[in-house]
Parts: sequence; structure tokens; C-alpha cells
Amino acid sequence: MKRSFNRYVCGSLVIALMVAGISCQKSWLEPETPSLFVPENTMVNEQGFKAALASCANNIRPEWYQDGAPIITENIFSEMAIEGTTDKFGPAVNMNLLITPDANLNSGDFNRIGWYWDQAWVGIRLANTIISRLPDADFNQSAKDVIKGKAFFYRAYNYYRLVNQFGDIPTSFREIKEPKLDFTTVKRDVILQRLKTELDSAALVVPWVQDKGDVNKGAVYHLLAKVCLSLGLFDEAITATSAVINNGSYRLMQNRFGTESSDARKNVIWDLHRPLNKSIAANSEALFLVTDRFGDQNAVVNGTTSMRQAVPFFSVNTILTPDGKVGMTPNFGVEFDMCTLYGRGIGRCRATPYSTTDIWDDPKDLRHDTLSGNWMTMEQLVYNNPALKGNNVWYGKRLQKFGPTGSLLVSSGDTIRTWYDWPHYKLYIPDQIRTPWQGGNSDWYVYRLAETYLIRAEAYWWKGDAANAAVDVNAVRMRAKCSPYTAAQVDLGTILDERGRELYYEEARKTELTRMAFIFAKTGKSYKGKTYNAANFHTSNFWYDRLMDKNYFYQKNVKNVRGDAYTISPYHALWPIPRTSILANPNGQINQNLGYSGSETNKPALDKIPD
Repeated sequence: MKRSFNRYVCGSLVIALMVAGISCQKSWLEPETPSLFVPENTMVNEQGFKAALASCANNIRPEWYQDGAPIITENIFSEMAIEGTTDKFGPAVNMNLLITPDANLNSGDFNRIGWYWDQAWVGIRLANTIISRLPDADFNQSAKDVIKGKAFFYRAYNYYRLVNQFGDIPTSFREIKEPKLDFTTVKRDVILQRLKTELDSAALVVPWVQDKGDVNKGAVYHLLAKVCLSLGLFDEAITATSAVINNGSYRLMQNRFGTESSDARKNVIWDLHRPLNKSIAANSEALFLVTDRFGDQNAVVNGTTSMRQAVPFFSVNTILTPDGKVGMTPNFGVEFDMCTLYGRGIGRCRATPYSTTDIWDDPKDLRHDTLSGNWMTMEQLVYNNPALKGNNVWYGKRLQKFGPTGSLLVSSGDTIRTWYDWPHYKLYIPDQIRTPWQGGNSDWYVYRLAETYLIRAEAYWWKGDAANAAVDVNAVRMRAKCSPYTAAQVDLGTILDERGRELYYEEARKTELTRMAFIFAKTGKSYKGKTYNAANFHTSNFWYDRLMDKNYFYQKNVKNVRGDAYTISPYHALWPIPRTSILANPNGQINQNLGYSGSETNKPALDKIPD
């Protein structure tokens, strides 16, 4: 990867504050103390604007990083995962009780709904400032056009997430230079139409292939297609995705490549997710990613922690041998060092049976292959407690879930947190920071060509063209060595299954499910014989029905070892607007989503964006 873009990244957190005028730790409406490092002093030349764009990129990076990464919240509001923390009250298990406008909505220990709200507004204000100040800058107009197109992308990226997480929201499409206390909620479709117009413009000027941590035309078209789907413009979504798929610069990776390509035990799926392979020139599948390199000044302090978040808590002393002895140890450097081989997980992002078992319909699927080590089951681990060595026959033998009499070999009974399968190839990031390993620094995919194919497949399906939808789903399936589907086998559920197989812990799953729920309400198309409408979205929607159909824990109101039941409701398809933001806007009207307290004072959302 070229370094021309990264050299602007090192000071991006500081620049984010001086450009946006707010910190992600503060309310998005709260003004900052004036600083010498203000846009008037920094955004005066092309380099300054590129640094501001780097801040936009840096602003979206934390979604996949640090302890309690926000992407977990996207997953637990879907059919793919649940909150696996079982040792305290507060994590998002009983959504009906805990997800409220007044709750703690920004904690790695609870949920990160508030992070998404705060962080998106920082990104929007960054982009607004760039766009507003570009006309007065003194450098080449063609360079200005490219910068503006990239800023349009970042603004659209953040708004797209907000309208599919929170629905109708307040807006700001211009730089705000003084405190503003009169925001008003705007209709979701009005915002999406504005995003489409700006992304159409960006697609004309942003170059095709650049550094993969920078915005390129492929990323713009990819996001444009999602916006078009949201608006029900299926033909335009097909046109946008086809522009990427048919461009010779991007191809699905089919052959071995990169740092471990000589390891005959592995395959292209493994290569695709190696940290050092994600951004190299040989990787023609990466459209857009966020960068994180160990040793760089701008590296994330704690890295991805991907293994800590999503791998089972197998190192706990409650896992027993069949003869009742403590079987596992979390210690580093033991003879059978499971925590280095697979990571010292705590099971916070607990995959569901749907994502670990139900969606895997082809034994040849490389993504679910245990022989190559891409996929891991608990039974592939071995009892590694050094106290067993020399005096217990089970030392070094594979784990068993049940004993000879059928008794559970987990003394706490907590199989939610300690016993499930996981995609090792996706989560395994060697740790340069700490032992036992939790997941070190690594670039992470934001948009990848495999998803572009699945977006186009979805657009074809909405149009009723199952044949072409099958072609695109099969492009992704066959790369993983699966047998192709027939057109008769392909529906939205099939496409969602393929997204789950391919994009786990990459895609914003809740965002995409809610987007689809809005399309069902807009088109009147049925899901398993049921139709929807916008008027009662908070009581009946596809998002909720999909979860109840596929997520066993919410479907059965399963209780964890604390006795907390997994519950969720239709209105959770849209997250609550944090009450602090509503209260900080006394001269305007920020609506609360229906189903949450405070929505009784709502007023009709605006059908135009305020000037």
C-alpha cells in the first residue's frame, strides 16, 4: 500500500477536534472551547484538506476496535449474535428493560448505541466543514472537486448509518460556527435523496483506485447502491454495483496470495483476512478499509481485540475433563497454548446457532472448513491445564461437552459464554501488544467486492429477477468452493444467509436488516406471507420477524446463568435517540422513536432539509 495517504493520518484525532469543533466524548450539540488550531489556520491548502479527510477516515475506524467494539452492538441487534456477558447486570441482554433513551448507551460493558450517535455527528461535522471551506481555498479546482467528492462520501456514510439505526433524524448539511439549539427532525427518505444526489456527483470526480484506506470510486458506487436500495431505486442500485463489478480494477480473490500463500494447509479465504494482506496491491477485492498498523504513530492503542470479543471464554476454569478435573488454563506459554493459537476470548459477541450451524449448507465451504483451520469448534481444543500432566489421561485430549453419563462438563452451566463455534480465519489477529493474545493491530475491511455482488443480488431480487440474483450469490459461494444455487433457491433469506457466511464481524448487520425492513414497508412485498407498512413500523416490521425466525435466544427468551432473559421488541428496529441530545435542543424538535418514552411529544418530521 502506498504511504501517500497515511502520512496525513498521524495527527487526525487532533485535526478531528479542531475541524469538527466537538469531541466524541461530548454531546454533539455542545460547543468546544476556542483553539488556536482552528479551520482558518489549517484548511488553507490541499494538504490541510487531505488531513481533514484523513480525520473523516479515522472517525469511522473505532467501530471494529478496542474492548467492547461498537460492531458488537450491530451484531447483537441481529440474528447473528447475542451479548454473551453473563457475570453482571447491565449488558444488552434484556433489551426491553435496558434499551431506553435514559440508559447508558455508550459503554463497552453495556452497548454502543450512543457511540454510533455521537461518532456519526463528529464525522458529519468534519465533512460539512471541508465542503463549506473548499470554495475559498487557493489550489487547483480539479483537486478541490476530488476532495469535495470524498467529503460527500464521508457525509453520506455517516448519514446512511444514522437513518438505518435511528430513522428520522435532525440534519446539518453546512458548517455550524456557533451553538445551534434549534435542530428539527427530518424524514429519512428526504435525507437519503440528498445523499443520492451528492454521491452521484462524487462518482463523477473521485478516482477509481487509490490507497485502499482512501475513498475511491468503487467505494462511492458501493455506498450509492445501498442508498438507491433504501430509496427503492433498484435499477440504479444495479447500475452502481455493476460499475464496480465490471471495472477491471476489482475482482474477487480466487487464488492464493500474500504473506502466508506458501502454507499448503491454508487457502484463499485465509489469505483474504490476514492483516498484512488486506491492503496490498495484489488484493483486488478490497474497496475501502480502515488502517491500523502496529508501530505507527496513529495505531489503535489496544488494537482490534477481535479474539477477546468474539471467541468463547474457553480459558475459564469451569470447563472440566470427563473425570471432573479443571481442564483449561488461561496461562501463556504452556505446552498446549490455546490462548496463543486461538486467542483469549471472553465471549462478549456470542455467535448464535443460526450463524454457527444453520446457515452452513455445503460441507465444501472453505469458510466453514475445520481441516484447514478456518473454522473452529470447541471439540478441536485440547485440555491444557498443566496440573493434569502426568496424572490425568485427558491431558492433551480434545474437549468434550458431555461426560460419560451425559452430564454437562461446564461446572458453571454457562455454555452461552464458554461453548460455541467461531470463524478463526476472520477473528485471528496475532497480538503484538499483550499476552495472552486478544487480537492485535490490523487493517479492517469496510467495503469489499464480495458485498458488492450481494448488494446487486439483493437489487435483482427486489425486482423479481431471481436468475440474475442467483448468478451474483453464486459468484461469492463458488469462490468458497460451494455448489451454486438455482434461481428457485434464491430469495432474500438466501442472500442474507450468504451475507452472514461472508461478512460476519465486517458488515453492519443491524443497519442492513433495518434498511431491508424499510424497503418491505415501502414496497408492500411480503416476507413469508406477511406484508408491512410504514404506519405501524414500530410494532410490525421485517427486522423483528427475521430475528424471531432465526435468533434462538430472543425467540425462546433464553435465560443466562444470572437468570436474565434475552428479550427484544419490534420497536428496537430503530434505536432510541439519547435523551441528552433531545434536552440539549430546547429551541427545536428532535423526535424520539416510537416505542420509547418521550415519543408522545413528537411532531411531524420535516419533508425538506432546513437551509
